[in-house]
Amino acid sequence: MPKWKAWLSRSLRPSSPVVQGAALCLLTFCVVLPLACHKLLYSYYYWRSLYLDSMSQAALQESWERGQEALRHWQAAPATPAPGFGQEVGRGESEGEGVGLLVTVVTARREQALQYHYLLQVALQLQGLLEACPGCAEVLVCNVEEVPRHHEDAELLKKRFRVEEKHGGGGKPPPHVPNLFEKEKRDYVYCLKRGLELYQPRDVLMLEDDALPLDSLFPAVQELRSRRFYRGALYVKLYHPERLQRYWNPEPCRILEWLGAGGLGSSLLCLLLARARGVAPRLGLEFLFLALYLMLVCELAGRHYLLELRRLSPQLLSVSPATECCTPAMLYPSRRGEGGGYLCRETCRQGHAKDTALYRAVRARPWERAYSVEPNLVRHIGAFSSVRASHPQPRLL
Repeated sequence: MPKWKAWLSRSLRPSSPVVQGAALCLLTFCVVLPLACHKLLYSYYYWRSLYLDSMSQAALQESWERGQEALRHWQAAPATPAPGFGQEVGRGESEGEGVGLLVTVVTARREQALQYHYLLQVALQLQGLLEACPGCAEVLVCNVEEVPRHHEDAELLKKRFRVEEKHGGGGKPPPHVPNLFEKEKRDYVYCLKRGLELYQPRDVLMLEDDALPLDSLFPAVQELRSRRFYRGALYVKLYHPERLQRYWNPEPCRILEWLGAGGLGSSLLCLLLARARGVAPRLGLEFLFLALYLMLVCELAGRHYLLELRRLSPQLLSVSPATECCTPAMLYPSRRGEGGGYLCRETCRQGHAKDTALYRAVRARPWERAYSVEPNLVRHIGAFSSVRASHPQPRLL
């Protein structure tokens, strides 16, 4: 028998590693993962044509119900602020020192999303977080609507929080702005600087009014503020779109994490297999195959779901160099105004919004450092944009 036929005969035996490996891959990628992941929104196996419309409608309905609940809550809330919420900081506190953390919520009226009351949802969640963690932060609501009283939700929050109005002086019309992206940037910079002036905080957490804080927000922020890298950072991003969190991505650190996950998982599997066989573990083709196999499983099932395991403890948060998109939640350390200053020198436009402008400003200055945190510490609930035209029936993807 020719050598190649003998080799082929050995390789195709049921006990052959080649056949066993092929069977494992076929079973995993063609049966197990499709059955387990076809309803997971951020998996490659997600059955978009079958589930996307219904899941999008369910998400909108859930947001509407939260908005109505928040509206009822704030309508029934007492007219005087509760102790510790939204009180103006006086010079007598800590010999003139400001607060530790200021949460500034930038808000404008969204015509298409009035019934969802995004701002009220965010404010209600912040109130609950502050009740669970008294003294963790002060809250400032920054209303950038050109006619402030037209933003009914912001007016309603005056019962509880301090509301700063960009155009509240009256009389003088707002200056001309070339486009909506530039207006959004100027509003953002105004709110950042105004919060620094009023409260003199050590750190500022800038939230857009459709960034719903998660329960882990304040413990996670406290952990970040205690780490060495933090004081040298220009900003720390607390949100990155889930659909962009895959390993197969331009960010090099993701590739290193991917290799590490495959190598660690393969090492453990090789160790278990060696002990089951009663032999010493060896690194070879079996290790390489299992590493590639596990890397492919992690990517196809969805990195987003693996990141959720890091919520077990704030110490498990992953910190990496900042990504470009987006700015729903940004943490600015140590009273630094450089972020706002860099934005002031940029003119935003279509394709060069404030997130891109800030990211490129950091890239152009090698001495600056900016970071992203995973998993996300806020949930983006805004289905209708205040800048871009929104589809009348928005989808999750």
